[in-house]
Amino acid sequence: MHVDTGHNFPETIQFRDDLIKEMGAQLIVGSVQESIDQGRVAEEKGKNATRNALQITTLLDAIESNKVDCAIGGGRRDEEKARAKERFFSHRDDFGQWDPKNQRPELWNLFNGKHFQGEHFRAFPISNWTEMDVWSYIARENIEIPSLYLAHEREVVWRNDSWIPNSEFLELREGEEIQTKKIRFRTLGDITITGGIESEADNIEKIIDEVSTMRQTERGNRSDDKRSETAMEDRKKQGYF
Repeated sequence: MHVDTGHNFPETIQFRDDLIKEMGAQLIVGSVQESIDQGRVAEEKGKNATRNALQITTLLDAIESNKVDCAIGGGRRDEEKARAKERFFSHRDDFGQWDPKNQRPELWNLFNGKHFQGEHFRAFPISNWTEMDVWSYIARENIEIPSLYLAHEREVVWRNDSWIPNSEFLELREGEEIQTKKIRFRTLGDITITGGIESEADNIEKIIDEVSTMRQTERGNRSDDKRSETAMEDRKKQGYF
């Protein structure tokens, strides 16, 4: 399942489509633009506008219409403090909402997957992995990755302490200028909010060396998480993945 905000990296969509074709899998796409057009959500306005929170309604609609009992994601506990409260089996009520104080206990590898009609789970099988674990596994299994994770020349703007990519959705603010830098991305989301870092890591081995020296989580370059101290947790309580 993919929630399409319409503000994507073109490379991400191309990689997604190529992978689905190779696997012969069925792809469920929920469109934020369709949710806006149908009046299900109202698009944010202003210089800090983002479609990130709008994904919640689109995601919950897709889960309900496709009768999804369990949606599997790649979230990890070391990414962000709200995700550190997450269970491997994250229970969501019949409104699709998450209550961090009402999660089921997990004793070793014993998980309670029972739910009432209308409820569902979000499952995070690599919840206790680290960023280094992920890259070590990718290297060991020789897994293909989107080029965005590798350092390459890109037009960017310095904003919110990170390099935001130039795109058709970017509106320059006073004092900003487009620069060309060798950039890679540690996490991918909307092109409007995903910040990159300057890097020379253009292969997996160099990425592993780079990650081993970092002290900030990869979500530190996501401007949507900087809106407030509880930005991620607030969204998750409403139904965000």
